[in-house]
Amino acid sequence: MICITVTESDGEYISVESNGHADYAEEGQDIICAAVSALIVNTVNSVETLTEDLIISEAGDGYVYFSFPNGYSESTALLVKSLLLGLESIRRDYGAQYLEIAFKEV
Repeated sequence: MICITVTESDGEYISVESNGHADYAEEGQDIICAAVSALIVNTVNSVETLTEDLIISEAGDGYVYFSFPNGYSESTALLVKSLLLGLESIRRDYGAQYLEIAFKEV
């Protein structure tokens, strides 16, 4: 299962962490893993390319984390909301057994 944790403080995004594999299909054939990865990587790349906001990111096998140490603009907020919309759509269409999305307030 892919576990997404969105950390927020006072309604502001602090970080997003994705960990695990969907196990929907064999490695290289797993469309859920591919879709989640594409959405997350595109969000990180979009923030880096299309905004002036600082984003810190790290990635490994089945793991991606990004955060905004200096806050962020409305453009970045929209990009993160778009990411979450896409992730929710995948979860709804394929099932919670493959993708979990949790929100954590700090």
